[in-house]
Order: sequence, then C-alpha cells, then structure tokens
Amino acid sequence: VQLQASGGGLVQAGGSLRLSCAASGRAITTWDMGWFRQAPGKERESVATHTWGGDAVYIDSVKGRFTVSRDNSANTVYLQMNNLLPEDTAVYYCAADSTDYSPTVSYSEDDYNYWGQGTQVTVSS
Repeated sequence: VQLQASGGGLVQAGGSLRLSCAASGRAITTWDMGWFRQAPGKERESVATHTWGGDAVYIDSVKGRFTVSRDNSANTVYLQMNNLLPEDTAVYYCAADSTDYSPTVSYSEDDYNYWGQGTQVTVSS
C-alpha cells in the first residue's frame, strides 16, 4: 500500500488549501484514514480522522476550519483547510489504519501502519 499526499503550499493567513491523499495497492473503504502534522521542533500530532463508517473527528484547534472527507471510488482522502493560521504551518501526513472495520476511532500514531511522504503547508502572517 502506498499513500501519496499532495496539495501543500504557501498561503497567507485566512487562506485555504486542500490536501489530497491518494492510496494505491488496495481499497481504503474499510479503513480509518488520518491526517497528522508536525511543526518544526514539535511532535507529530493527529489533526483529523475519517472513519470507515464516515465519521469525522478533529482536534480542537482545527474544528470549524478543517474538513476531512473521502472519495472511496477514487481511493482518496481529503483535508480541506480554511481560515488557515500561522500556527497551522507544518508538514502534513496522511496515514491509514489497515484494521478492517476498526471498532474504535484511530487517533494515535500507533494506530496507523501506512504513511504518506508528507506535504509542506506554510501559512504566512
């Protein structure tokens, strides 16, 4: 399984970006998919999870601004980021939990076993 993240870039505060994570090798239909980020000098943190059942879970700092979604026909997960803030600057990673029909929401890095390469998001003030 390979995950290819794209869509990062440089944007001014208040702007928007849409990240994409295209999976290949098998279908992600039955998997939880997550977005993580790592800012310079900080640990990687979970940003959002899209469960196989269609639920979306976010960390508090992005609620109301970010939206995670998926298109199973395209085997792709998205992260729509609106009203971006300088503190959103980080390398963003997508990840897949290959537990089929996971009974719990995948939050932590340990829940995920496939990772994309990361895409840089830089928000200027």
